[in-house]
Amino acid sequence: MAPSPAPSAAPSPAPSAAPSSSGSAIPAEARQLIVATVDDWDDISAELQRYARAGGGAWRAIGDPWPAVIGAHGSAWGRGLHGDGAPAGRGGPTKREGDGKSPAGAFSLGGSYGYAARSPGGARTPYVQVDPSWVCVDDARSSHYNRVLDADGVEVDWSSKEDMRRRDELYRWVVFVDHNQDATAGAGSCIFLHVWRSSDSGTAGCTAMERGSIEALLAWLDPAAHPTFVLLPAGERDALRAAWRLP
Repeated sequence: MAPSPAPSAAPSPAPSAAPSSSGSAIPAEARQLIVATVDDWDDISAELQRYARAGGGAWRAIGDPWPAVIGAHGSAWGRGLHGDGAPAGRGGPTKREGDGKSPAGAFSLGGSYGYAARSPGGARTPYVQVDPSWVCVDDARSSHYNRVLDADGVEVDWSSKEDMRRRDELYRWVVFVDHNQDATAGAGSCIFLHVWRSSDSGTAGCTAMERGSIEALLAWLDPAAHPTFVLLPAGERDALRAAWRLP
């Protein structure tokens, strides 16, 4: 049998930044920060706030906070810029595939996807218009685990996946969250920022918001500013504020 064609390339953002040498999970070169805060590990309602800074200066809030929702079963420590699971000295649950929890921690942001020919006006994040052949593979046994790809012509080695072109508006705009970048089997996959179903409807593990909010977010994001996404319960945010130099 001839080898299967290589998957179509997904958006290629600027290289992910490394954590700051100061011990903060927030990269020193990060100049854009999105913080989602929930009340506790089981809460699904989040407040999302954008911040910006010049160089290594203080963070300043950009606009008013937005409502958002996270996983239907709350949140759990993921794999990201903060490391694998809970940071040293902290407790809490650990993210697993299919647990309905959103990964907590600090994460770089990847490319964006959507139904339209172009992303919202002025958006700088690399963007791909998807059709029904585009998927995100959530089968941990697959060689394509935690990858978004055009499955047309690709030999299928997965038994489950997320359709990137849905029949609803939830994936009208999607930003890939760089959780579990090394695709460790079973650690969780296909984590996005996307459009919500409603303000009280939890997700399978993503962070979702009103369509207008994610359009504004896409228009604001600048890959050159190494945007970083942080999701934390309020108690963990307070505990890590100094170490991570959070606003």
